[in-house]
Amino acid sequence: MNQLYLFGGSLAAILMLAGMARLLGLGGGGIADEAQAMAEAEAMLSGFEAMRAVVGSDGRAALVHGADGSVALIKQHGSQLAARRLASPAIEPRPEGLLVHSGERRFGSVLVRS
Repeated sequence: MNQLYLFGGSLAAILMLAGMARLLGLGGGGIADEAQAMAEAEAMLSGFEAMRAVVGSDGRAALVHGADGSVALIKQHGSQLAARRLASPAIEPRPEGLLVHSGERRFGSVLVRS
């Protein structure tokens, strides 16, 4: 019987913490739309002037095309967004979307879901 109370108390504590995190806006919401992707690219990459963007259907990644012909790759990294400017992006079409190779080992390849 004590184990049942312990389980119930633990479950209630987990649900309470998850609710508090949601109320505080923790966890990030991803990339909502093209306008947000363009604004994020311009804010994170010095001198980048966004022209248009393609946002993944799951909001976890985006490709932003710049006025100078470069491309910005944005991905969700935990609760934050990370961006890289790609001089010559290597893009592979896949059934689930576009696989973009950043050319940086630490940033990795990013799937922009269709």
